[in-house]
Amino acid sequence: MSPWVLIIVMLAGMFAVAGRLRQRSLPPAVRIDAVLPQTQCRQCGYDGCRPYAEAIAAAEAPIDRCPPGGDRVIRRLAALTGQPRRPLDLSRGQHKPPQLAVIDEARCIGCTLCIQACPVDAILGAPKLMHTVIADLCTGCELCLPPCPVDCIALAPKTPALASRPGFSRGFDANAARTRHEQRKHRLARNKIEQTARLAAKASAKLKSLETGSDPAAERKRAVIEAALQRARAKLATTR
Repeated sequence: MSPWVLIIVMLAGMFAVAGRLRQRSLPPAVRIDAVLPQTQCRQCGYDGCRPYAEAIAAAEAPIDRCPPGGDRVIRRLAALTGQPRRPLDLSRGQHKPPQLAVIDEARCIGCTLCIQACPVDAILGAPKLMHTVIADLCTGCELCLPPCPVDCIALAPKTPALASRPGFSRGFDANAARTRHEQRKHRLARNKIEQTARLAAKASAKLKSLETGSDPAAERKRAVIEAALQRARAKLATTR
């Protein structure tokens, strides 16, 4: 064997060992989350894959609650956690092949409810305008189905014919889905803080505009606004 080939083989082995050691040094919840399919479907009873991973790591949840992952994920979780392998808990749902949400665009009324429900921002649209699913980003979580008032969304298997549609080029990327879900959570939390701050500023301005005096109605209004302002300030204090 050539010395260069031997060196390359040795380096590859060293990198592989280093990768395994690095993986083992990660917190248990992170390693468990890496095994989960990142559909963010909440069928497990938790608000996404990461909270479920944290519950498993804390021995607060069994490993059989992930219908999208099915037996394959259960096997990997059993090996990772040391929990006994068990069949899928069918009360959480049936295991299905990978799915893709498809909107009947002719029936869509542009209500934006599906956009608000999607955990990975995979639906594009605006109020009173047609919506469409970004196929590469859809996790098949089914969370967009219940809020649709006109039942114009259906789940279809990710068949080769469906994969040939525009917008479906590389298939599902679990790491990208995790990132998009986390970004969405941060954006919603930031929006909530900003909205609370705006309401607090509005209440404060209104309070200053009220004259102090002996008018009972004005004093009642002042008391209501002061209470609302205190609640807003308390909420801001807990979110910063």
